[in-house]
Amino acid sequence: MILGNFNSLDLRSDTGALWENFLISERLKRNNYKNPYTKMYFWRTKQQQEVDLVEEKEGLITGFEFKWNAKKKIKLPKTFVNEYDAKEVIIDRGNFRNFI
Repeated sequence: MILGNFNSLDLRSDTGALWENFLISERLKRNNYKNPYTKMYFWRTKQQQEVDLVEEKEGLITGFEFKWNAKKKIKLPKTFVNEYDAKEVIIDRGNFRNFI
């Protein structure tokens, strides 16, 4: 609404950003209600490797990658997974309901 862009998602260049914003905002709400002690972070290196969302709960770290179109197998950066012994989770249109 604010952007004034009412085109369908397949015609927009910001679909991935909208998807990521939606998932993070809904996850924040969910965690506030169900898991108030979950810490949420973003992760990025100087080399521009990134993880869309990092959650820390009870000493366990999970990295989430959000994809609107998951056409190929997606993996989180090995640097992140190895450094934090993190669980990897890919969220797409097929499994997002359990996430939020």
